[in-house]
Parts: sequence; C-alpha cells; structure tokens
Amino acid sequence: MSIDEKAQLAPYASLAAESRGREYNESSPYPRSEYQRDRDRIVHCGAFRRLEYKTQVFVNHEGDMFRTRLTHTIEVAQIARSIARALKLNEDLTEAIALAHDLGHTPFGHAGQDALNACMREHDGFEHNFQSLRVVTLLEQRYADFDGLNLTFESCEGILKHCSKESAKTLGPIGERFLNREQPGLEAQLANAADEIAYNNHDIDDGLRAGLITIEQLCELPIFAAYYEEVVSEYANLAKRRVIHEVIRRMINAQVNDLIATSQELLSQSAVDSANAVRQYGKPLIRYSDSMAALNLQLKRFLREQLYCHYRVKRMTNKATKVISGLYDAFINDPQLLPTSAYGLAEDDNHRHHESATPRVVADYIAGMTDRFAIKEYSRIFDPRELT
Repeated sequence: MSIDEKAQLAPYASLAAESRGREYNESSPYPRSEYQRDRDRIVHCGAFRRLEYKTQVFVNHEGDMFRTRLTHTIEVAQIARSIARALKLNEDLTEAIALAHDLGHTPFGHAGQDALNACMREHDGFEHNFQSLRVVTLLEQRYADFDGLNLTFESCEGILKHCSKESAKTLGPIGERFLNREQPGLEAQLANAADEIAYNNHDIDDGLRAGLITIEQLCELPIFAAYYEEVVSEYANLAKRRVIHEVIRRMINAQVNDLIATSQELLSQSAVDSANAVRQYGKPLIRYSDSMAALNLQLKRFLREQLYCHYRVKRMTNKATKVISGLYDAFINDPQLLPTSAYGLAEDDNHRHHESATPRVVADYIAGMTDRFAIKEYSRIFDPRELT
C-alpha cells in the first residue's frame, strides 16, 4: 500500500503510511488504507445520515428538488476527489475530509448556526467546524473501545478549518497549527476550496429553481454572463432548465481548471517536497488565479445580497431563530425536558466538571437535530395540542 502511494502520489501529498495516527491505537485496516477507514467510518455514522434532512439554503420540507446538507456534501466530495487526482494528492483523505466537513451543522443551515451561537455566547459560542470535530472525536457513540470515530490526525486536522486561539489550546496536537500559524495539509486546503465551488454554483441552481433570483440578474456577473451567452449561441432552442444546468456545469469546470492550474504553478514555485513542508509554508498553496478569485468574489457578494438576504430566506431565518432559541431556553431552564440519554450526559458532565456543563450538552443535542425533528420537538414542548 505505501509503495503504491509513493509511486502514484506527489511528494507533497499526505501518505496514509506516514499518518500521525489516531488517538486510540488500532490494528491495521488492511486491505484498506488508514484514510479509507476514515472515509468508511464517516459514511456509516449517524451524523452523516442526518445530513439528508438538514437545510443547505432552503428548509428541507420546502421541496424535494432543493439541495440538502447531504447532497451538498456528496457534491463537494466529487469535486474534491477529481481535483485531488489531477494534483496527485491523496484522494481518500480528501474525500474523508469533504464527507465530514458539515457533520456538525445545525438544522436550518447558517441561520441555525447563528441562532445557536447567540445562545452560547457566554459559553464559548458555537461554530459548526468545531462541532464537526466534536462529532467525530466525542459525540458519535458506536465503537466499544472509544467515543467518536477515532479518525486519523490528518482527517481531524482537515475538518477543523478555523479555530480561535483559546479553543485551539484545548485541542492538543489538532490545535497546534492555529497556535503556530501553520497551514493544514493540501488535502484539507483542497476540500475547503471544493466546498466553496460546490455551494456557490449549486446555490445559483437552487435560487433559480425557487424563483428568488433571475437569469437577468445573474447576467450582470461576468462569470455567468460569458457562459450563458456561449450556451444560448451554441444551443438556440435548448430548454431553459437545460441552459441553466449547462451554464453552471461550465462555470464549475472553469473554476476547477483554474484552481488546478494555479495550484500546480504555486506548488512548483514553492518547491515544497513533503506534507510537513506544506504545513510550514506561509500561505495556502491551493488557490485560484487572481482573476478567477475576483470573479468568484463577485459571485459570493451577489449570492449574499440577492439570495441569502431575500425576504423569503429571511422569513425562514426568523423561524429558525425562534425554534433554535426557544428549544435552547427550554432545555437550559429545565434540563429534565431533555430526552433521557441527553439528560444523562448533562448530569455526567456537570459532575465531572464540578460546574454546569449543561449548555454544551444542550447545544450538542440541538445541533444534532434535523430540520423536521427540530420543528417537531419545538411543537412537542410549546404546543399544548402535542401531548407526547
């Protein structure tokens, strides 16, 4: 396995045979590699399955054709793996990081995260990347010998995209790069870039489908306008739905190709010759060209102003805030409203820390909910007609 890796991958790729290992030692996963084991554990965990019913932009029950956290995650993994192959990076590690990057997301997307972060302001806040790490290191309760999934250091490193210095101090080796101002491995950098490519372009698709943005608005963006004109000139009678798909497909292809070409050039110029050298390098090596970065920034600003701030999305945001904050206040004021398993965790944590750890347990419980479960739980607690 290690001989094949060295022969097939670039010298700066992460090699499974040279992994910094797991918190708990385990026997070899042969014939799988260590990173294949990570990927498989992520796919089989409960938090991954729940992504099917968590919001990307639109609440899950608004329509079956809109993307969820799960479909978004699969799209990120596909884009990331394709780029990893082109750059001769470790595909299995890249895929594992991509598949795990949203495990800690709350119901109702970023609106849910903002609401839970506000509730937790006096208790170190809430951030979904940090929560994803909690999921894979603590909250998944599947294995006899340890809590969490016991992933490799490299997968955990990639999941935690950003972190405050205070939080980093509590994380041991995983937090060191934030204290030392080091970069993560290339596979982690790549998964982060693929996430951005996926959600920017696919949010266009969902926004158009929902009628919240228009083609006329998008044509004010150079990156969209160029490919739109190209497609309608080439296919005069193509149905509107297929035109949109073809334009988005070409936009993704252009961004991916630019990222590959720019990153290859940067890697060559940097002369990094190992995964450790990548970490010591002063800035990310997986990047767009300046021109593509500028086009991408225009696209992000457009989506923020025209889609994420649309009044219909804002209405959903308002409802999400009410549900999340209502649940949080109810559980904090009376922890016995929590299910038996979650209440037991709160009691155990309180005893272990000699202080109230209940807020973090409540945040863990709420973050693990799907959209529809959160709505149902809110109804159970506040609607007198719900007796169970």
